[in-house]
Formats: sequence, structure tokens, C-alpha cells
Amino acid sequence: MTGVEFPPASRLAQALDKDRPPAEWIRSLRARFPTEAAIDRLLTRKMERRSGPGYTPVPLAALVAGVEALLRAQLEGPFKLGEARWLSGGASKLQMAFTLEWERPGAGREKTPMVLRMEPADSIVTTSRLREFQLLRAFEGVVPVPRVHWCDEQADYLPYPALVYEFSEGVTKPSSAAGGVSGTGIRFPAELRARLAPQFIGHLAAIHGRDYRTADLSAFDVPAAGTQCAQWGVNWWDRVWEEDCDEDVPLMRLASAWLRRNLPRLEQPCIVHSDYRAGNFLFTEHDGRITALLDWELGRIGDRHQDLAWTTNRAFGSMDEANRNFLVCGLLPESQFFEAYEQASGHRMNPKSLHWHKVYNNYWLAILLLATSYRIARNGKTHQDVLVTWLISLGYMVMDDMRQQIERGC
Repeated sequence: MTGVEFPPASRLAQALDKDRPPAEWIRSLRARFPTEAAIDRLLTRKMERRSGPGYTPVPLAALVAGVEALLRAQLEGPFKLGEARWLSGGASKLQMAFTLEWERPGAGREKTPMVLRMEPADSIVTTSRLREFQLLRAFEGVVPVPRVHWCDEQADYLPYPALVYEFSEGVTKPSSAAGGVSGTGIRFPAELRARLAPQFIGHLAAIHGRDYRTADLSAFDVPAAGTQCAQWGVNWWDRVWEEDCDEDVPLMRLASAWLRRNLPRLEQPCIVHSDYRAGNFLFTEHDGRITALLDWELGRIGDRHQDLAWTTNRAFGSMDEANRNFLVCGLLPESQFFEAYEQASGHRMNPKSLHWHKVYNNYWLAILLLATSYRIARNGKTHQDVLVTWLISLGYMVMDDMRQQIERGC
């Protein structure tokens, strides 16, 4: 590989305390790495608050009180919260399950299982609860998603930004199956694979087929035709790397340069989930029905190849019973996955764009593992400090996979 131009050298050599970032440095990052307006605001807020206090355990009673304050501002009639309990799972957000006795509009008095999804002091990935809220609203009736009700975007009522949606029945893996952290390595039995795979692919095609122009997605920017979408993406994660890393890694500089040198063109923007995989959907075991697609926090209007590259990542799949064929998300072989997707969506897969997005996905994943995980754990900003510290070790495997992909594309 020749002719690669590296981005400007890191400012780590200067006397810069990233845990107390000066306003001038924040402004310089915003200028160097232009991206979507909402992403810019999120990252700027993250840096402006970085020197603040770390994560302090929030009692359930405080969350209940915050939700009650939110609902008093949203509901006219009486209501009652009960059965509050923590929900486990995930590496980024705080989640509380509860029941809400209320007068549902058009349905009368009922008791509804609900979920509060809230930021910690800092997260492994900085995302917008409003963007997640808008995406869930946009896909009601299109694909199975939790029905979302309220969003506390500015943390007016709760300790951190949050949203409230209805609880969805289901599991992320068979009760008899093993699986790794955050949905990795799940093994589905053959009978269940046959039921889940067509739904899994059909729902992805439906996501990409949803007309974003007819939905309220005011928190999103639409990239212009050409390379703007890819450029926004690389700028986003280059900026996070500068904000969070504590050592310079030449391979990460090379990867950024390769991505910029090979930016793919986007002709037809669509809604992208950005984390569509095993572990992020619920299903009922007795009938193999997908009941909810979860974790829309990284969603954007962009290139469908980002989802295709992410979903087929080997980290989220497993081998079949004979240990001969790799199964995408533990469901079906990759060639069958792409064939079924093309048939369901009516779109052909572009191998060159798919390859670029495989490198891109590994790039931003390596940044979250090697830089952001390290910083939020060291600074005591997360409720999942043990988990995110463990995740750091995976960053080098991701980075090596990225290296091999770049070499194959040279």
C-alpha cells in the first residue's frame, strides 16, 4: 500500500489534560472534524462535562421520583408507578423496569409494564436519547419495536437524559444456549434458526426501505449524494479518538487515512440501525417470533452497507453444529444472508462499499474499546466499570481484524 496521507499529528505530545479539556481545544476539534449537528452537540457536551463528578449509584427511589416528575408534566390524569427493579444487560445505559397504572388515551385504565432507559455519567458510546426516541416512533407498525412514550432529552426530570418505553416480552438467546458478552457467539438450534432468519432479514430490509422523509427525524441530518455520509462518519470517530485516547497508535492513524482515501459514494440514503445483530433482538421461544428490535442509539441516515457489514461481523456469529460453516448472527451462512437480503430489499450489495464499511465498523469499534472504555472506567464515569475494562482487551483483536481487511483492500 503506497501513497497514504496521514492526518495531522496528535496533540498528545503537548501538555494537554484531556480530563479537563480547555475550551480552545474543544473548539479546534469541532472545526477539524465536522459531522452531523446533533453528534457535534453531544460530543461537545461530553467534553464540557468531563471534569465533573463521576458516576454515583442512583437509588431506584430517585429514578422513580424522576419518572413521576416527568409523567406529571406529560399526563393529565392520575397514575401510579410500582414494581420498580433494575434491568441487566448492555454495556452503556442504565435501565429500570416498572409498572405504570394510568389512563391510556383511547384504551381506558390499565397497568402497563414499562422501561426507563437512561445515560450514566458517561457512556461507552455517547448518543442521543431524542434520536433513539424518534427512530422508535418512526418504526412503530413497520418492524417490531418497543412502543416509546416519553423522552427527557435535557435531563429536566431525571439525573441524566432518558426515555420511557413499553416492556417487550422475549429473550435474546435460547434458554439452553451459551453465548458471550453482549450477544456474541449465540448458538441457535436449527429449528429456531429456520424461524428467526427470514424475520431477521425481512426486518432489516424493512428498516432500509422506510422512507425517512415521511417520519419526524428532526434530530438527524441527511447526507448529500456523494461521500459526505462516509466523511461525517470518519470525522465522528476521529474526533472521539482524539478526545478519549491516551496513547498514539500508528495503526489507527493509518486506518483513518485509508478510510478517507477510499470514501465510498452514497447514492440513496436510508435509515441505518448501526447495531443490527444477535443480542439486539428479542424473540419468544415457544413460537420463534421476533418481538422487538432493540438498541437504536447509533442509528443514522446513511448507507445500508454499514448495517450489512456490521451484521455479518464474525464477532456476532457462530459455527454450525458440524463446525464447518460460519452462520451470520448464528442464523444462516453469509452467502444465503446476502441473497435473501437482496431479494427482500430489492437492492444489490456493492462489494467495494461493503468492504469499506467493514473497515469503518472495526475502526469505530476499536476506538470505543481502546479509548472510550479506558477513559470512562479510569475516571469512574460508568456503572459498568468492570465490564468496560474487560472490553478493552478485545480492542486489539478488533484492530488486528481491521489491519487484515485493509491489507486485503490495498
